[in-house]
Amino acid sequence: MLTTRPVDFGKGADRLAVLVRDAMGTNPFSGTVYVFRSKRADRLKLLFWDRSGVVLVAKRLEAGQFCWPRMEDGVVRLTAAQLSALFEGLDWKQVHAARQVTVPAVAG
Repeated sequence: MLTTRPVDFGKGADRLAVLVRDAMGTNPFSGTVYVFRSKRADRLKLLFWDRSGVVLVAKRLEAGQFCWPRMEDGVVRLTAAQLSALFEGLDWKQVHAARQVTVPAVAG
């Protein structure tokens, strides 16, 4: 889940978990990956529970900005492929499901 509004990047894992619980209304210990953005859009934080503890990952792009949705209240749900693209600094909105291909009835 990707938050659309920037958060204070001084917040650690505990304060971000409270934000997930109170502002997003979800369980920070569900295993879902929560993505937070900075005001400058060149930094992100990932927060998730890995069944042994809370994991907090921070990344700063050395050049450019992450591709973020418009700043609105709410969250955007990403697929694993979209999250991977976002984390790499790519435009995650260009990632889409593979086309359905029908199995041929006859070879050749």
